[in-house]
Amino acid sequence: MQKDIEITLAPEELGQDDAIRKALSIALKTDQSAINGYQVLKRSIDARSRKVIYRLQVKVFINEAFMAEHFRVSYQNVSNAKHVLIIGAGPAGLFAALQCIENGLKPIVLERGKDVKQRRRDLAAINKEGIVNTESNYCYGEGGAGTYSDGKLYTRSNKRGDINKVLQTFVQHGATEDILIDARPHIGTNKLPHIITAIRETIENAGGEVHFGRKVTDILVEFGKIKGVITDHQEKLPAEAIILATGHSARDIYELLHRKNILVEAKPFALGVRIEHPQAIIDAAQYHCDTRSEFLPPAYYSLVEQVGSRGVFSFCMCPGGIIAPCATHEHEIVVNGWSPSKRNNPYANSGTVVQITLDDVKGDDPLRMMHFQAEIERTAFKLGGGDLVAPAQRMVDFVEGRVSPDLPKNSYLPGTRSVMLKDTLPDFVASSLKNALPLFGKKMKGYFTNEAILVGVESRSSSPVRIPRDRETLQHPQVAGLFPCAEGAGYAGGIVSAAIDGVNCANAVMKYY
Repeated sequence: MQKDIEITLAPEELGQDDAIRKALSIALKTDQSAINGYQVLKRSIDARSRKVIYRLQVKVFINEAFMAEHFRVSYQNVSNAKHVLIIGAGPAGLFAALQCIENGLKPIVLERGKDVKQRRRDLAAINKEGIVNTESNYCYGEGGAGTYSDGKLYTRSNKRGDINKVLQTFVQHGATEDILIDARPHIGTNKLPHIITAIRETIENAGGEVHFGRKVTDILVEFGKIKGVITDHQEKLPAEAIILATGHSARDIYELLHRKNILVEAKPFALGVRIEHPQAIIDAAQYHCDTRSEFLPPAYYSLVEQVGSRGVFSFCMCPGGIIAPCATHEHEIVVNGWSPSKRNNPYANSGTVVQITLDDVKGDDPLRMMHFQAEIERTAFKLGGGDLVAPAQRMVDFVEGRVSPDLPKNSYLPGTRSVMLKDTLPDFVASSLKNALPLFGKKMKGYFTNEAILVGVESRSSSPVRIPRDRETLQHPQVAGLFPCAEGAGYAGGIVSAAIDGVNCANAVMKYY
């Protein structure tokens, strides 16, 4: 007999077979000898009371042979198959390529940036010298923005596709099996590059192609149908179908589509700052303790508040993390956050943003939200003073409207400069944050403190442009064979949801063919 059951464990008991079997025996009211095996399905921390516990969902095999489930895809060789052009080698593009291979199609992936190994040098130049390579940075390159933005795999996209298949694919390519059971699965920026490289090698070993340093400069359309692309190498590559998976920072793609009278639409997004605390403050608040137990991971939080008609919320929270410079052009400041797999840095950071609606930016230009976003980023650069130094302020000082005489130590490597952050942000964003932060402090003890630093600006939480597509065929309504995909098109918001959308677009191409 098989039975799914929930048990609880103390943090120090996690991973101990004897403790798990004892808890199962008590919960099932049966002798341990009847338990032939078990499989942990889900694992989460419950810190609602002063005694922090783990909750485990477990499949138990009682008086029945234990059989663990195994997942592995064998990819066929598609060297001579009909091809699909995929623009962008982020999660959406890579998973679209894998699905194309499963469907018997040959993916040809064009990525404007560099591979993981070469990309590291450009990231070092960003962090140490404040120099941005506009084609190789935290957003452009193998694996896209996801490669160096933490590897968070938590998603609510349950109805969009097979989340477990995406997670299993990561495991097949080198991720630990923990991501299959953790409530908030996380790979870590230090490990994700190797996994992304392994996925690329799978694509190439199956006969697919991945080309780096290939920026698409034109999309060829004749009589309402896709005919191919032109790259910055003056290559003309024919194609009947294109999966457009360029990510939310490829502004030149939005401009190209608009210039060619291919419909794009303005889209709401969110804007704010990245807030960093000492990790010990977050641990004490969430675990109700003075010092975090060695058996517990650095604590996580999620906060949301309605201020008037606007939502203010935290997202992409990085326990034990680092604030990263994610500009894609010169003379702009964009910040994001990431954590290594051990989450062992002394700081915790999170994007904290305010909803921006279409009514906030007047006009009919479908790119107006993008231009608004870019203007804020340029203003942040000027206030920082150059070299990717970011404008910053202590939290209480920001709320009370005074310049911080100094700034706390923080993880942002290019450096921070004390300014009035309200000069960087639109008035309605600054006022919404000022009202929300003390309220967050009432929800989480110790949050509202001058030990926390606000670093501007967090502006790339989602795309400010939507590339429309048909709900059923996933094709652009004006261009047959053009499949707008994932974050850059406005249909995803993270690694897993982007990967799922890539899979869905690959399946839609198969139906189109």
